[in-house]
Amino acid sequence: MTISIICTDRDPKPWLIALQACDPTLDVQVWPNERQKADVEFALCWKHPKGVLQEYPNLRCISSMGAGVDHFFGDAFFPKHLPVVRLVDPQLTQGMFEYICTAVMYYFREFDLYRIQQRELCWQPRLPRSMEKMTVAMMGLGKLGGYSAGRLATMGFNVIGWSRSQKCIPGVKAYAGEEQLDEFLAQAEILICLLPLTEKTRGALNLQLFSKLPNGSILINVARGENLVEEDLITALEEGLLRGACLDVFKEEPLPEDHLFWSHEKILLTPHCSSVTDPESVAPQIVQNYRFMQRGVELLNQVDMSRGY
Repeated sequence: MTISIICTDRDPKPWLIALQACDPTLDVQVWPNERQKADVEFALCWKHPKGVLQEYPNLRCISSMGAGVDHFFGDAFFPKHLPVVRLVDPQLTQGMFEYICTAVMYYFREFDLYRIQQRELCWQPRLPRSMEKMTVAMMGLGKLGGYSAGRLATMGFNVIGWSRSQKCIPGVKAYAGEEQLDEFLAQAEILICLLPLTEKTRGALNLQLFSKLPNGSILINVARGENLVEEDLITALEEGLLRGACLDVFKEEPLPEDHLFWSHEKILLTPHCSSVTDPESVAPQIVQNYRFMQRGVELLNQVDMSRGY
C-alpha cells in the first residue's frame, strides 16, 4: 500500500522526508514516478493535473496539502465518490492570525495614510482611535476565521463575524445567513475575507458588497483570489468606497508583472504567504488519516464536497 504525493507547484521532497520521518515503514512515492499506480491507496495532492487521479484504480482517500480544497473543483474527472480530507494545524491557524493582525494594525494605526504623507513630505500626526471603537468584521468563521476573530477580540477590537450557519465565539458578535449579511456589512470598517471558495462565494467581493460597507472601509482578502472581482475593487478604491485593500491571494498566481495591482497606491499585496503549511507539523495528521483509512474508521477533518468545505 502506497501514499503518493501529487503536486505541480510545490517541492515534494520536504513532504516525502517529513512523512518518512514520522513513520519509516510508510511506502511514500512521488508522482509521476510511482512504481505501481495500482498500489496507491492514499493521494496527498495540491493542484494536481486534471484527470490524473483516474490513473489510480485502488485509490481510497484524497488529502489536500493545505487547509483549502477548492483546487480539486476544477477537475471534471475528480473521483467524487472518495473521501477527501484537509489539513487543520495549529501552526497554520497561528500563522494566519499573525498575518491578519499585522494587516489590521497597519490600517488601524493609519500607516497607509502615513505612507502617502511621507511621499508628500508632510509631517502631520494623526489622532489614533481606540481599539474598542474600531469594528473589525470577519467574513467566514471556520477554523482560521473563528480563531483570528476571537484573538482580535481579546486584543480589544470590536469584532463581528458572519458565516452561513450560526457560530458562537467568545467576544465576537456573530451573524449568520443571507438575511443578516447586510446588517453585518454595514458595520464593517475593516472587512476580512476568509470564506471558502464555492460557487456561492466566487465573486462575492464585488461592487454591490463594497457599496454596503461604511464609506472608506478596508478590505483584507486572505481567502482565495476568485472570491474577489478585481475590476470592482479598482472601482471601489477610485470612487472612495474603500480606503485601501490588503491582498494575499489572486486569480492568477504569481501575479502577472503587468497587473494593475502592483502599482496601485491603495493596494498592499503579498505573495500568498499569509499561512504556509509546514510539512513537519502536519505529517503526523496525514499519517494518522492514512492509518484511519486502513482501519476503516472516521477520518480527521473530512470535507463535505457538496458544500465545498
